[in-house]
Amino acid sequence: MLKGSKVGLRARHEDDIPILRAELYDDPVYSSRAGNRPWRPVAPGTKDPRLVVDDTDVVAVLCHYGFVLRGLHRLQIETLADNVAMLRAAGRNGFVREGVLRSSAWVMGEFLDQVLLGLLAEEWKPAS
Repeated sequence: MLKGSKVGLRARHEDDIPILRAELYDDPVYSSRAGNRPWRPVAPGTKDPRLVVDDTDVVAVLCHYGFVLRGLHRLQIETLADNVAMLRAAGRNGFVREGVLRSSAWVMGEFLDQVLLGLLAEEWKPAS
């Protein structure tokens, strides 16, 4: 298990699936904003690999995983320009805004900008 100060990342358990489906994929607006594919209902009993937990502390845990455990040199995040929570979480973890992909995401009938953020291993400051 990977642990942050407020979140732990572990493999999904079968008991998690109904909650994740209800919170993430039964809402067409949220689902459309969270992914780059059109929303489609998830049939009950479907083994859907998209059912994952998201939290701002996840960014710090994934930075640790990428830099310490995997030895990566650079991490990158692409998110919608109005995703304030993700932009804040990335910024708190040292990510730098590198650019804007104008009108690059088709979401709910309109094109939206995406923000590209990057973090190099030598810039990363792990949480103590």
